[in-house]
Amino acid sequence: MSFFLSTKEVAQLLHINEKMVYSLIAGKGLPATKVTGKWLYPKDLIEQWLENHMINYPEATYPLKSLTGLVIISGSLNPLLGQTIFYFNQRYRQWLGSFAELSDLASLQAFRRNLCHIAMSRYLQVNETETYTTTQKELGFTPAIVHFCQREQGLLLPPGNPKKIHHLKDLAQKSICIANRPLGTSSRKLLDTAFKKAKINPTKIQGYDVEFSRHMDAGLAVSTQRADATIGIRAVANILGLDFLPLSWERYDFLIREEHFFSEGIQLFLSLLRDPAYLRLAHKFDGYDMSETGKLFTPSFLSPVSQRKRK
Repeated sequence: MSFFLSTKEVAQLLHINEKMVYSLIAGKGLPATKVTGKWLYPKDLIEQWLENHMINYPEATYPLKSLTGLVIISGSLNPLLGQTIFYFNQRYRQWLGSFAELSDLASLQAFRRNLCHIAMSRYLQVNETETYTTTQKELGFTPAIVHFCQREQGLLLPPGNPKKIHHLKDLAQKSICIANRPLGTSSRKLLDTAFKKAKINPTKIQGYDVEFSRHMDAGLAVSTQRADATIGIRAVANILGLDFLPLSWERYDFLIREEHFFSEGIQLFLSLLRDPAYLRLAHKFDGYDMSETGKLFTPSFLSPVSQRKRK
């Protein structure tokens, strides 16, 4: 667990006055939480926030090259992506698809520093003003965006839903304990936004501060009765035999640097997304929409996408 800084300590760290710290919370998303009326700041997330807002980021000492036989992908792993990489390795034995499981922020930083060929990026539609999770300003360059899938997010519940959780507000009951996802993940963003819209104080919910880095880990907490609910994707609920209360859909895309896009390994990997055998395999996974898989979007495609009903 990270330790917390006071407003005064954050002001000293950033070399600004305390009033400006409060402005950064509202205007720039400075990580913070309020406990009994006092603002506290997780030190590790403050450091990540600083790095993410860096303008002049140093180039990697050994820039990544399109090495023959290797395709490096970074991001948050999920069942369909794992199966896609496995299929690529089976289909093209002369190539190796390697996955680095990183948080959204760490993956973006690796991509910006040219340490991976492909980075995963997500677009969560929680209201009409939300924007793409990755922007050209954050990267400092314009990547290619290839659509992978849409996936359904919601609440994962024990089989039979014994606590009768039918609405988000039901999580505020004193008898309910949840498992949460870390700050910066699309799942956490969806949950916090939904709590805010419902005017629910999440800090009073049991388990809100208990975080699991992966969808599967959070789902297992529900499956093993360590939690009554968690936020996650339908695919995990299906694998673990859990009930699922849908909340939203999100885009899940590949970001690719221009200098790597036309390399042989990348093109072979992208060609899988249109392969009928692969698509038949992918459609066996519940909770995904593959109707636009493999489509290339320009970075101007940043407007909200229409929600789709689960197939």
